[in-house]
Amino acid sequence: MSSQRGGTAAMAKPARRKMDKTHWLYVAVIAAVVLGAAIGLLAPEVGKSLKPLGTMFIALIKMVIAPIIFCTIVLGVGSIAKAATVGKVGGLALIYFMVMSTVALAIGLVVGNIIHPGAGLHLQPYKTAAASADNGTVKFLLDMIPGDIPVLPTLVLALLVGFALQSLGKAGEPVLNAVKNIQKVVFKLMMMIMWVAPVGAFGAIAAVVGATGWAAIGSMAILMGAFYLTCALFIVVILGSILRVVTGLNIFSLMRYLAREYLLIFATSSSESALPRLIAKMEHVGVSKPVVGITVPTGYSFNLDGTAIYLTMSSLFISTAMGMPMNLGEQIGLLVFMVIASKGAAGVTGAGLATLAAGLAAHKPILLDGMGVIVGIDKFMSECRALTNFTGNAVAALLVGKWTHELDVEQARAVLSGRAPFDELSLDIDGHSAGHDAGAPAARDDERVPVAV
Repeated sequence: MSSQRGGTAAMAKPARRKMDKTHWLYVAVIAAVVLGAAIGLLAPEVGKSLKPLGTMFIALIKMVIAPIIFCTIVLGVGSIAKAATVGKVGGLALIYFMVMSTVALAIGLVVGNIIHPGAGLHLQPYKTAAASADNGTVKFLLDMIPGDIPVLPTLVLALLVGFALQSLGKAGEPVLNAVKNIQKVVFKLMMMIMWVAPVGAFGAIAAVVGATGWAAIGSMAILMGAFYLTCALFIVVILGSILRVVTGLNIFSLMRYLAREYLLIFATSSSESALPRLIAKMEHVGVSKPVVGITVPTGYSFNLDGTAIYLTMSSLFISTAMGMPMNLGEQIGLLVFMVIASKGAAGVTGAGLATLAAGLAAHKPILLDGMGVIVGIDKFMSECRALTNFTGNAVAALLVGKWTHELDVEQARAVLSGRAPFDELSLDIDGHSAGHDAGAPAARDDERVPVAV
C-alpha cells in the first residue's frame, strides 16, 4: 500500500509543477492587464504607443492558426469515425454533443445581439491607427513574424484529408499518427506563444484604454458579466431542464455532488485536471463503466459548451467594437464555422483563442486587429468556460446512460441526495485512467496538457 501511495505521489509531482506554471501565467496576465489599464488612464499617449506589443502577439497567434486547424480537424474527423464504431453509446454521445455545441453557439449569438458588447469603443485596425507612429524597429519586428495562412482553404483541405484517411482504413493510420505528432509540435509552439500573452495583453489594454478611457474597461466588464451570466443560465436552464426531463434528477444536486471538482477546476482553470475524478464519480452515481468510458472522454473533445458561448460572444464583441457589426448571414456563417473549428479548441492552453482568431480570419481578417482586448480578459473567462464544459460532460454521461438503459436511477438519487456519499479514499487514479483509455476513442488524454478552454 505504501509503495502504491509513493508511486501515486511520484506521478502527481509533474502535474503539480504544470499547475504552478499555469498559475504564474494567469497571475502575470492579470498583473499586465491592471498595469496596462493604469497606464492607459494615466498616460493615454504612452498607452497608445504600446499598441505594437499587442499587434505582434496577435501576429504570433495568426501564425499558428492554420496548422492548429488542419491538425485538429484531420484528427477530429478520425475521432468521429472511431467513436461511431463503438455502437449506440458513441453514436448517441456524438449526436448529443454536436447538438449542444450548436445550441451553445447560438445562445452566444443571441445574447451578443441583445447586449451589443463593445459598442462605443471604435477600435481601429493597427495599420490605420498607427501608420504615422510606425518606425523602422517596429516594422522590422513585425516583419520577423511569418504571415498567416488562409483559414477557409485550410479547413476545406483538412476535411478532405480527414475523409480520405478514413476511406483508407488501416492503411491511413501511419499518416494519422504523423499528423498527431505534428499536432504535438504545433501545440508546443502554441504553449510557447501563450507565455508572451502578458506582454501582448499589456500593450493591447494600454492602447485601447488610452484611446477610449473608462469606456473600454466598462465594455470589457459588460462582456465578462454577460458571459458568466449566460453560462450560468445555460447550465441551470438548458442543461438542468434536459436532465430533469430525461432522468428526473436535479442539476443543483449534481453540482453539489461535484463541488470538489469545481474547486479543482477553478484553481487550475482546466477541466482536464478533474477528468479522473469525474470518471470515478459518474461510475459511483450509477452510470455503467462502459458508458462513462466512452461518453466522458469523447465529451472532452467534442462537448465544449462554455467555449462555444465564449467564441460567438467574443466575435460579436470585436466586430461591434471595431464598427463592423456582422449581419445575420455572416453570423450564421460564423456559427457553422465555429461548430467545426471548436472541435480543435481543446488540448492546449490558448487553443480557444486560436479558434476565435480562425473564425474572425475566415470572415473578416481585419477584425483580428481587435483581438488584443480579448487577450487581456481571456484569462478572466477561462474558469467559467472550464466549469461549463465540465458540467456539460457530467450531464452528458447521465443522459447517455439513461438513453442506453445503463443508468441506475435509484443509485443516482441516493448519491445525489447524500445517502450514498462518494468515498474519496476509493479513488484510484490509475484504475480509472485505464478504464478511460479502454473505451475512449476521442480522448487523446495522454497528449494533453492542462488547458483553459
